[in-house]
Amino acid sequence: MKCFKFLILLFSASFQAAAQQPEPLYIGDKAPDFLALDQFDNRVSLRDRLKKGPVIVMFYRGQWCPHCNRHMSQVQDSLQMILDAGASVIAVTPEKGEKIEQTMKKSGATFSIIYDENHRIMDKYHVTFKLSGWKRFIYGLGGININKASGNKDSALPVPATYIIATDGTIYASHFNENYTERMQVIEILEILGEMP
Repeated sequence: MKCFKFLILLFSASFQAAAQQPEPLYIGDKAPDFLALDQFDNRVSLRDRLKKGPVIVMFYRGQWCPHCNRHMSQVQDSLQMILDAGASVIAVTPEKGEKIEQTMKKSGATFSIIYDENHRIMDKYHVTFKLSGWKRFIYGLGGININKASGNKDSALPVPATYIIATDGTIYASHFNENYTERMQVIEILEILGEMP
């Protein structure tokens, strides 16, 4: 057990150095459009959602990530306030449907969750990075198989970024931090929605 904890610490310390460097989109940038099916088999188009109000696009790593589950749960807890502010939420993950079901069970999420096949959306938003062989080994020790969960072979994960997109399709606010423990807090999301024109 001590050995495993030591390896996890080594993994965490090497996160910045080992990861390919993704780049954030900036406030005022045009948010890339996307079209996909969510966990309810509903057609989710960013362009169509923006016709109804601002959209919060969140990227999360997977059901195995306690920080992701906690953040998803917090968003769900305040979902009605987000909806009352005229906005909607779309979560994007590299994990396939059966793993999304586990995320729903762990977080209670009822908002749209999209399986990003071949990480096309992640790539458009420049949040994709790929695990090194060392990091894949560390994840494997914890029983986490990134490629099996995603159906890919390149061990790609997203920086867990959050973008708040205005109805004109531009990014109004964002949170992009390669430290996966840091997320945009729901109170901040609500404050930003309250100030949007």
